[in-house]
Amino acid sequence: MNSMSNIETVKGLVSDIITPIKEEVIDQYQIAYVIDKDDVHRTLSYLKNAGWIQLSYLSAVDWPEENTIEIVYILMNWEKPVHIQLRTKINRDNPVMPSIISIFEGAKYYEREAHEFFGVSFPGNPDHEKQLILENWDDMPPMRKDFDPRGYSDAHFVSREYTTDYTELNNQESKQAKRLKRKRLINSLDKGGK
Repeated sequence: MNSMSNIETVKGLVSDIITPIKEEVIDQYQIAYVIDKDDVHRTLSYLKNAGWIQLSYLSAVDWPEENTIEIVYILMNWEKPVHIQLRTKINRDNPVMPSIISIFEGAKYYEREAHEFFGVSFPGNPDHEKQLILENWDDMPPMRKDFDPRGYSDAHFVSREYTTDYTELNNQESKQAKRLKRKRLINSLDKGGK
């Protein structure tokens, strides 16, 4: 079966169970759907039973101007090489999306990461609030677009003055100094000197 007929297969499967808000064929190997939050579990279960057994990705996108967070799921079928992207939006002020670990067990780590970086809660995943990467993080989720990395850095770390001087380590000449000497030598040779 060629890849465009695989896309048509996906279209048929999805239209059998839901009416997507938006459909976009990205290329012959990828199709994307924007769907309602309430259709996510049913759609993921149906597609998994149809052969899209690998959850390749789960993450989020912050849309502060819409006051939403978009949850993105990407599925892969190894027999019909087509990636299916499902996207849904949730309220940014109360970002809650039911866990999908009952469908894709490996989603528990993706959900932990989305909680840590975007602040999304995943009821049904008992570990979603455990820190995965940002040990002892004490501020707003850092992938939110209104997070101020400079402000966080200024509040949590000692301010440093940076100079243009370089430090020599272990009594060895710095690489910058070696480069400068080599450049001066080349310039002097170009001018006929030594």
